[in-house]
Amino acid sequence: MTQTAIPCTLMRGGTSKGPFFLASDLPADPALRDRVLLAVMGSPDARQIDGIGGADTLTSKVAIVSPSSRPDADVDYLFLQVVPDEPRVDASQNCGNMLAGIGPFAIEKGLVPAADGVTKVRIHMVNTASIAVATVQTPGGRVRYDGAARIDGVPGTAAPIVIDFLDIAGGSTGGALLPTGNTRDVVEGVEATLIDNGMPVVVMRASDFGKTGRESPAELEADTELKARVEAVRLAAGRLMHLGDVTKKTVPKMCLVSPPTNGGVVSTRNFIPHKVHKAIGVFGAVSVATACAYPGTVAAEVAGGGAQLGARSLEIEHPTGFFTVEMMLVDQGGKPRVERSALLRTARALMAGDVFVPAALWDGTP
Repeated sequence: MTQTAIPCTLMRGGTSKGPFFLASDLPADPALRDRVLLAVMGSPDARQIDGIGGADTLTSKVAIVSPSSRPDADVDYLFLQVVPDEPRVDASQNCGNMLAGIGPFAIEKGLVPAADGVTKVRIHMVNTASIAVATVQTPGGRVRYDGAARIDGVPGTAAPIVIDFLDIAGGSTGGALLPTGNTRDVVEGVEATLIDNGMPVVVMRASDFGKTGRESPAELEADTELKARVEAVRLAAGRLMHLGDVTKKTVPKMCLVSPPTNGGVVSTRNFIPHKVHKAIGVFGAVSVATACAYPGTVAAEVAGGGAQLGARSLEIEHPTGFFTVEMMLVDQGGKPRVERSALLRTARALMAGDVFVPAALWDGTP
């Protein structure tokens, strides 16, 4: 046999897509595992023609699941971003879209017993050492994928998956919601809010870059001067956020905010970090929503300012619609604290079987 077969399930999670693996079906050595995943996805190649990657960062993602190493969780979830056109696998960030598929996958694989009605799956997000709780519809003890829930960026409707995030602030940047301790910093001459509530994000006014915030992703990507300025801010902000040299990292994400145009709290254009997202990532949306609700930030100013403690539903506008984030901010010693972040996603299993890699790369030995 010249190829090694690896069991996997191809799933859509939110507005992303990729293979889901049991950790036990992949090499235990991280370096070898990453080489195997590059072969699985077909990187490095912009088309990923010799693999199952979708030639886009949103469809070149991998989820690895195992029984949890923590007593307060059911499963461990490791997210890996496979860069399409580079021989690089990045574990420095989380992905809340792929997270939407973890509960259904864990139930389907027998890692979590299904209840009759709904099943709550406690997920340890390994990348950020934090916990999310996914509520999955399981009538009759089986995962339900069809339903009436709709999310922007995905055609049709599906069963809702509600995800609550517990203590995700500062998961990537040392434990602080505001890594610098400030609601605003001046970075490379640009006023910005550096925030991490699930995803390190640098929030800046679009107007400070001479933009309205209504430009299409293609228009922004074509502006080489803009991209150079945004990247200069990103590199400097990375160090301020305790991320070190982020030249070869996919964090922090860069978000330009402007006044809303369709009834939301702000309009966003998101660099992830070098391409402009056609929507907004899950954790990026949570961080931006938190900034909108947190007094004194750039986003709160654009959103209307003022203290925003208590429960709120925030609609974050992006190029293809809205992203709704449920927030609860409470007062803790005179400072706001995020008590709850939650959102609704959908997921669907697309196919299951084996993906093949050359046996010369890996012969299947754990």
